[in-house]
Amino acid sequence: QAIWGQGAQLPSPSGYFASPRRLRLVLHVPCAMAAPRPLALVVGALLARVGACAAEEFASGAGGLRGLRAATNSTPPRNLQAMGPPPTALAYDGMAVADAHGVRRRALASGMDGAFEPGEDRPRIIAYPGGHTPGPHVFPRSRWNRGHTVELCDGKEFRECFATAGATCKPACGWRSGIDTQPQALVAQAFNARAASANPILVLNVGDNFYWGGIEKTCGTPMGELSAAAKHQFSSIFESMYSGSAPWISALGNHDYGGRRFDNGWDQQIAYTWKSNRWVMPASYYMHTVEFPDAGFSMDVFVLDSNKEDAKAPGEDPEHNICSAKYNPPGASCAAAGGPPSLGACVSWFHGRWSKQQAWLEARLAASDADWQVAVTHFPCGTDGGWYAGLHAQLGLDLLVTGHRHDQELWPASRMGGLTCFVTGGGGGITSEADP
Repeated sequence: QAIWGQGAQLPSPSGYFASPRRLRLVLHVPCAMAAPRPLALVVGALLARVGACAAEEFASGAGGLRGLRAATNSTPPRNLQAMGPPPTALAYDGMAVADAHGVRRRALASGMDGAFEPGEDRPRIIAYPGGHTPGPHVFPRSRWNRGHTVELCDGKEFRECFATAGATCKPACGWRSGIDTQPQALVAQAFNARAASANPILVLNVGDNFYWGGIEKTCGTPMGELSAAAKHQFSSIFESMYSGSAPWISALGNHDYGGRRFDNGWDQQIAYTWKSNRWVMPASYYMHTVEFPDAGFSMDVFVLDSNKEDAKAPGEDPEHNICSAKYNPPGASCAAAGGPPSLGACVSWFHGRWSKQQAWLEARLAASDADWQVAVTHFPCGTDGGWYAGLHAQLGLDLLVTGHRHDQELWPASRMGGLTCFVTGGGGGITSEADP
């Protein structure tokens, strides 16, 4: 979570923390078997690991979120609650929105767990014995050395650790009872304690919000409705885990589309904006401005959908491909939600939208009169690095906040042409790829 107030300093174009505008920053990130998880990162004098995956919170004492700003400086902000949900999931892409959370609602009560039956002939999400029990469960992944050059423990070996409670477990897997068995709960506890003390006003969430494959429902549910799967997953993996009232400004990750397919319920994450008092994802890409009157500065935040990185030719890399012919069901289509209309159109749909977003962001940065400009997206530092470096040099982008890799990284500005970048990728829904 990134919590900003008096304390540390915000990165500037001339270096990590060279500006007189001093801020305290803590990063919160999501990534769990079925929802967002947190990471804690304090920048300035301290860099502390708590988890990682994709989120930030911003706080500033008496200051507060003044509203989500228009897509252009001349367009007046729009109130999402007054407008209601869009006719299709992506109808509000790039548009101006006002504070969508002026009206508080009651949170959902039920929980998402391995015992839940998603329906639609979908299997329960169970990765190892015991995964059928209520509550969030971690997804075991391979583990590497710190340089990510040598695989120390593969996924099968790691699952054996969980299945036998460590009795049969390769030492290099690094499995720890009481830690690996409840990672999201531990990260949530740290996040909630930090949120209680810092009183953040905003959380930036960088995607892969629900592991393994997002909302376990086929895309196309009407935007004014919420499926049983979405209710269940949001309830037990989000609402019941993370406390506080700060809005979560959220992006989509590749696993939110389905991981190895594109037709899971990503549109239900957008629809949940109108069912929650703190989840904010009115579109797949959008911007908002945050005013910090007590600190005397403003910030434009741009949320992007960079998932074209995992939109590959249907026959390529099926384990890491939203457009995979192997895992997308016959006739897969999200046309009803405004998404990819078919497997054949999947690659061009994602890449075409990215080109549109690039032009949109360049125009918005050129028009921005905020003191700071921050981009938030799922795919990590280094992805489209030259383009982001150009945005920094030519249009003033100050900070890039990303996820996807299941670790924590703070890139020095020298690696991306002066632009500071974070990777926050492990908040408890999947095991970390390596030690921090």
